[in-house]
Amino acid sequence: MSVSINYHIRPGGTLRGHFRVPGDKSISHRALMIGAIARGETRISGFLQGEDTRATLAALRAMGVAFDQQGENVRVHGVGLYGLQHPAAPLDLGNSGTSTRLLAGLLAAQPFDCELIGDASLMKRPMRRVIEPLRQMQADISGTAEGTLPIRIHGGRKLKAIDYVLPVASAQLKSCLLLAGLYADGTTCVHEPFPTRDHTERMLRHFGGRLTSKENTVCITGGSELRAADITVPADISSAAFFMAGACMCSGADITLEDVGVNPARTGIIRILRAMGADISLSNERTVSGEPVADIRVRSAPLRGIEIPVELVPSAIDEFPAILVAAATAQGRTVLRGAAELRVKESDRILAVTEGLKAVGIECSAREDGMEVHGGRITGGTVNSFTDHRIAMAFAMAGLAATEPIIVQDCANVNTSFPGFVNLARQAGLPIEQQARDGD
Repeated sequence: MSVSINYHIRPGGTLRGHFRVPGDKSISHRALMIGAIARGETRISGFLQGEDTRATLAALRAMGVAFDQQGENVRVHGVGLYGLQHPAAPLDLGNSGTSTRLLAGLLAAQPFDCELIGDASLMKRPMRRVIEPLRQMQADISGTAEGTLPIRIHGGRKLKAIDYVLPVASAQLKSCLLLAGLYADGTTCVHEPFPTRDHTERMLRHFGGRLTSKENTVCITGGSELRAADITVPADISSAAFFMAGACMCSGADITLEDVGVNPARTGIIRILRAMGADISLSNERTVSGEPVADIRVRSAPLRGIEIPVELVPSAIDEFPAILVAAATAQGRTVLRGAAELRVKESDRILAVTEGLKAVGIECSAREDGMEVHGGRITGGTVNSFTDHRIAMAFAMAGLAATEPIIVQDCANVNTSFPGFVNLARQAGLPIEQQARDGD
């Protein structure tokens, strides 16, 4: 029997204090994978203990990689590029699209067969975008007729380098091909329509990989061994986003989010909220394990609606649920275009945000690649999260500007990216309670 979790948020409240959100999910995934295929022992600190990252760790463990873990500290006993072993069963990656797409590239050239599966949501997400270019690299890989999981990979194929233009701006697809490129003859180049997060490139260089970058193109030369390296994982800006948006929605807010990763390809939320009038400042800027890090201070300020520049969309793609809920409190109209990728996340996030905003009294409309939000007064109501962790947290923060209670349904998947969200949000000043009930 499953357990369903609902959030109950009382109206009012404000956010104050200095605190740190959990470690970056994207970097935690990559640290495990790249540490696993490096030679030697990689020590990771600040590791995100979420369900998604645990799925990556379990998959690698099933392929013979040993880990020692004490809380947020993980030691990875790397096995080298060709040290992974045949898993005894299909690799169940839960709800994690990152695990699935990156591991597809990593496994495409292994000498053994394997199968990738996931939960009901992940089994519906598009995987043709990684299957087709990996086939161009001579991988023997297939999905369903609809281009979804399960993905089956038949091992023993020698990969060849390709020159590939991404059809969509996707860091997961780019990373998949770069990891496959480690095993390919020649130099694999990936061309992006817009810059996306470059955590994979930074980390591969940190481990000794041979990469070159120019404008929106990154190339990797196959055949080089990776060497173990220590990684300090910064706080996740995608998790910080909910508190940033929340502080913009209520009066009297003043928060400082500590040790947040501010990779330029991830700071679209800062640029968008500032364009809307947000009071956001960065301090203590530094570089840690090849990644830029800073403390982010956000204070209450009235927001105004804007047309979000399309070039900022890739650098804020995971943060749009938080941004669009904040836009509900802005003066005027906020327009998002060029974000069709939101349709194929853990939920159809355009649909989910549109329905959620309407449920709490906000006028808005969806379009195929975005939506339009007319700022107004958030009332209250019941919001369907569509089991999507980012929808759940975004609408929890809406309670800071609401006039009546808000209930957010089906929030269990928040643990995929933000374990401890309710406790931290409550400590910061959000009047939130969690209620569990048995499901089918």
